[in-house]
Amino acid sequence: MNYLNLGCGSRFHSDWVNLDLKSSSQHVRAVDLSQGIPFPDQSFSVVYHSHFLEHLPKQAAVDLLRECCRVLIPGGVIRVVVPDLEQIVRTYLSILDMKPEDNPVLQCDYDWISLELLDQLVREFPGGEMAKYLRQVGIPNLEFVYERIGGEARRIVSSVQSQTPATKVKRNFIKTIRRFPAHLKKKITRYLLGKEDYKALEIGRFRLSGEVHQWMYDRYSLKKMLGEVGFVLVVRRGADESYISNWQSYNLDTELDGSVYKPDSLFMEAIKP
Repeated sequence: MNYLNLGCGSRFHSDWVNLDLKSSSQHVRAVDLSQGIPFPDQSFSVVYHSHFLEHLPKQAAVDLLRECCRVLIPGGVIRVVVPDLEQIVRTYLSILDMKPEDNPVLQCDYDWISLELLDQLVREFPGGEMAKYLRQVGIPNLEFVYERIGGEARRIVSSVQSQTPATKVKRNFIKTIRRFPAHLKKKITRYLLGKEDYKALEIGRFRLSGEVHQWMYDRYSLKKMLGEVGFVLVVRRGADESYISNWQSYNLDTELDGSVYKPDSLFMEAIKP
């Protein structure tokens, strides 16, 4: 099957060609996509990537979409999934208009949607404030959070709740042992650079790691960008709607029960002329 999944992480299908910076499975090939897509022109009939484009600087995102166009056959389909800036902003404004200062539940909803909007743009450590929020005991607006980001939140919360104190100690011990050579280098580097310069190094290294969002998109900006690189018939889709045959069977944007994997997403498709 000549279907290509870029920046797949752990979300892939064995019938597809799946690429990511690091391989998480025998079905995923490790590739640095900043160097381009390593296939000849017109190699694929479908190119898909989800929650990947926003991690690239804006010009690099344009370059990636041009690469997608290059490797698609004429009539081929591109499907792009990104966090929906419009949806996040509208939810933020809606909560703000309801005066959260008068309602403790809305205050929690406001805190969460603010994190959705800003945290992954500005965070300086893995997971950021969103991860801290999901790890707290007794999340007061859990259903709202589940409604916003779906299964991803459920997995994080379930993982935290399943850890006994003994499990946490064991995991921390294993992490420390595995980390020891890097820890030694860290101590030497900190000694040489000093506290402030070392902190700047750590933040810079994290900011370049690929976790943070470099740009955000809405239905207008993403459609415009796809058109500018040469795609036509750009349309907004639902998670279970697609030009791609048997799309739902791959469960890339949906869970096995049919629910949406990332409800905060904008789903766009286009055709290479």
